[in-house]
Amino acid sequence: MKKQSLIIVLALSAVTAAFAQASTDPTATPRIDKREARQQKRIDQGVASGQLTPKETARLEAQQGRIDAAETKAKSDGVVTAKEKAGLTRRQNKASRNIHRQKHDAQTN
Repeated sequence: MKKQSLIIVLALSAVTAAFAQASTDPTATPRIDKREARQQKRIDQGVASGQLTPKETARLEAQQGRIDAAETKAKSDGVVTAKEKAGLTRRQNKASRNIHRQKHDAQTN
């Protein structure tokens, strides 16, 4: 029983340490990263379903690339400020609207 308790305590300690490290990283942008992945998935789904033309896809991919470059620039000094995060979120909001509009317009391949 003591061995099992020790294993549980060690596992909880490892999880807590990992969480503490992740939450103190000043360049961490998990919300932005997750949203970027979801938007990329939406673009891929639009290509697969034929909702996006090659030209639309190229434009949306370029926009995602610019957002990624802005995120890299924000991280370059070692700290992503609240203002930088807000700017990235604004860019992602605009990209999300663009993805929706392009997927739901009347154009086909």
